[in-house]
Amino acid sequence: MSRNYKFHNKQGLYFVSFATVNWIDVFTRHIYFDVLAESIRYCRAAKGMELYAYCFMPSHVHLIFRSSNEQPSELLRDFKSHTAKKIIEALENNPQESRKEWLLWMFERAGKKNATTSKYQFWQHHNKPIELWSEKVIKQKIDYIHNNPVKSGFVTNPVDWKYSSARNFQGDDTILKIDDTGFLA
Repeated sequence: MSRNYKFHNKQGLYFVSFATVNWIDVFTRHIYFDVLAESIRYCRAAKGMELYAYCFMPSHVHLIFRSSNEQPSELLRDFKSHTAKKIIEALENNPQESRKEWLLWMFERAGKKNATTSKYQFWQHHNKPIELWSEKVIKQKIDYIHNNPVKSGFVTNPVDWKYSSARNFQGDDTILKIDDTGFLA
């Protein structure tokens, strides 16, 4: 991993993106999106996560966050580990999931290729954290996050994507609450 993609400043504000193995579109049902949202709520309440922007896409997640405990790497590791377990459980227990066997097979196949994985590998390992150092760069990354569902063709307006902080910037905190840096608009 490149030196540029590490959490060097433990107090820093970071943009991260991470995807499911093979970019599999797992997040196609509300139950799976809800696992991500509930895990973010827990991390905010119990692990010191400050969340400034987010977008949950079918195969990947974008976040702008800070660790108030100065443990961004550990926070993200725990988040990914917990969500992987919970989503695998949700897949296994969802009688409506038509792709259940295929999805579990794909995650098990990825896990067999990784010596540190016990059975399933859900997330790709890299996060590519980028420290955000200026208001201009922060706004650029927020625009990127919010426009991701538009560029993917899912919506024509960023606020129409249910699982995005674009809605928060319009006063809608129904999915997740976010923190305010004081200058973001």
